Amino acid sequence: MALLRKLTRVLLGAPRDPLNPKTREHIALIAVLGWVGLGADGLSSSCYGPEEAYRALGGHQHLALYLAIATALTVFIIAAAYNQVIELFPSGGGGYKVATRLLGAHAGLVSGAALIVDYVLTIAISVAGGVDAIFSLLPLSAQAHRPLAAMLLILLLILLNLRGMKESIRFLLPIFLGFVVTHVVLIGGGILAHASRLPSLIPDTLGETRQLGGQMGWTFVASLLLFAYSQGGGTYTGLEAVSNNVNTLAEPRVKTGKWTMFYIASSLALTAGGILLLYLLWRVAYTPGETLNATVFKAVMENWRLGGVALGPVLLPVVMLFEAGLLLVAANTGFLGGPAVLANMAADQWVPHQFSYLSSRLVTKYGVVLMGLAALVILWLTRGRVAVLVVLYSINVFLTFSLSLLGLCVYWWRQRRRRANWLARLLLSWVGFVVAGGILLVLLREKFAAGAWETVVATVAVIVVCLLIRKHYAETETQLRKIDGLYTLKPGSPPTPLPDIDPTRPTAIFMVGRNRGAGMHTLLWVQRLFPDHFKNFVFLRVGEVDSQSYGGDGALDTLRQEVDEGLDYYTAFCHSHGLAAAAYRAFGTDTAAELTRLAEQVRETFPNCVFFASTLIFAHDNWLTRTLHNQTAATLQRRLHLMGAQMVILPMKL
Repeated sequence: MALLRKLTRVLLGAPRDPLNPKTREHIALIAVLGWVGLGADGLSSSCYGPEEAYRALGGHQHLALYLAIATALTVFIIAAAYNQVIELFPSGGGGYKVATRLLGAHAGLVSGAALIVDYVLTIAISVAGGVDAIFSLLPLSAQAHRPLAAMLLILLLILLNLRGMKESIRFLLPIFLGFVVTHVVLIGGGILAHASRLPSLIPDTLGETRQLGGQMGWTFVASLLLFAYSQGGGTYTGLEAVSNNVNTLAEPRVKTGKWTMFYIASSLALTAGGILLLYLLWRVAYTPGETLNATVFKAVMENWRLGGVALGPVLLPVVMLFEAGLLLVAANTGFLGGPAVLANMAADQWVPHQFSYLSSRLVTKYGVVLMGLAALVILWLTRGRVAVLVVLYSINVFLTFSLSLLGLCVYWWRQRRRRANWLARLLLSWVGFVVAGGILLVLLREKFAAGAWETVVATVAVIVVCLLIRKHYAETETQLRKIDGLYTLKPGSPPTPLPDIDPTRPTAIFMVGRNRGAGMHTLLWVQRLFPDHFKNFVFLRVGEVDSQSYGGDGALDTLRQEVDEGLDYYTAFCHSHGLAAAAYRAFGTDTAAELTRLAEQVRETFPNCVFFASTLIFAHDNWLTRTLHNQTAATLQRRLHLMGAQMVILPMKL
């Protein structure tokens, strides 16, 4: 065990103190790091989104000019709409919280389920796209090894994210900056190389469009443009990541979030629009085994020379490696956003509470592991084919966009008598909703049989599981509230003077939690089972620092107050009955570990002691109930028995 702890510390790093005010300051992201960590998903979509849109045009590539303009405008429209989400929900949660608060709990569930599936697919498609970029440089015979390479990269990202969010971003920062620099140079150089075509580009495009409209009809032209525009919908993915993770940004959060969104929108609009323009200017055609980006960049650099040496063969691998690297940075967005959504849903009891737990490195470890494992399964099932993953990916992105923007429309309509600027914001939200909803409907219609149905089925499956979990938690909470209600009265006036504690006498030590009824159930049963045996009654409580209590805005102070009030109740109850009592508290991310440390400390003071805790027993016990409720009591019993201490677990039937 000691060797395992040392290995874990080497791989993941030393634990962080969640109560140290400087810890949060240390791990919070400034706008530039937010651009890297949260914007890489959006920027990386320029590696496959424009390609899918361009290829959907078939032999009518001149229409790419319209797509380039529409792409840039759409990016800024969605980004501007999501800036409102940042303002309204500065604690994070993004699309899930918008739908929950503004449209209702079940709309929030749909949005949250869509986001979970979306972030799993973000990881899968980004890693698959990155591997494709790397294998574009290798012979066709190497293609068979793509799935294995993708899976190994996901395992690496899981390890990086378990070390911490900021650490993973800093590790990937040079890759992100390398991508930005190389692509700005290539896009700018490629456009300048055909600068002579630019003055006639718009007139030629308009002329070819009129000719196509005359031959095929304007309905055909509009349908083709709409189809291609929808096929490139993956380009806009990732724009919601900032609003989902505002709580991870440095103060002032809203300002930092807006700057982060500006960086993301500007870089994505210029890159995606610029790449579409490159395809058009260079008349790119598909080459087997290569991405369109690899093909056009190869053409752009074909005549680049330095001292008579051709630079293309040297620089192309560098550019494609940066492109692959950025896709890995984008996959990291799934490891940041997915666990954050799960943590918010855990707070609302849609998913197991464990998904809000933080590790010693202050990351939601269960969410990170789940996202990674689910992405591995998706890659295995699809064999890492980007064309398939793009279809699966885009559906839920625009479902979440549509729900969020509809929620904003509802919000601004309700605010029409309170806010002077409501109409402009309502129109912005409405335009965004029409765009996102339109793309969603087209994708569902055109791609449902081609794989979109799988995303729908997966999302519905997540929703059904969440409903079952919520139902169980609701029933359990109802029973616990009834028990807690028995102890809502004040415990009574304590005697004067208070009974003294004698550490040498028999002591009952109770490990209590949030539910007062469970703690009182254990205390009363001990008194019945061991009448007049124990002379001291000591209560231990650990305030669990999870993703909600570590979200800022005084959440930790609220947690401290709640822990103190709970312990005060138990000691006051004992004092009112003439019993000597004391209480000890601690705070941390691992309840079992903190309680073990407290137990060791208290045992030194009270050597003649027995530990007590309660555990919930369900009439219909199954794998679901065991998964949804932690096994802290059993874990503590094992640890204390190994230390030579006695611990009794008393069941509480629900």
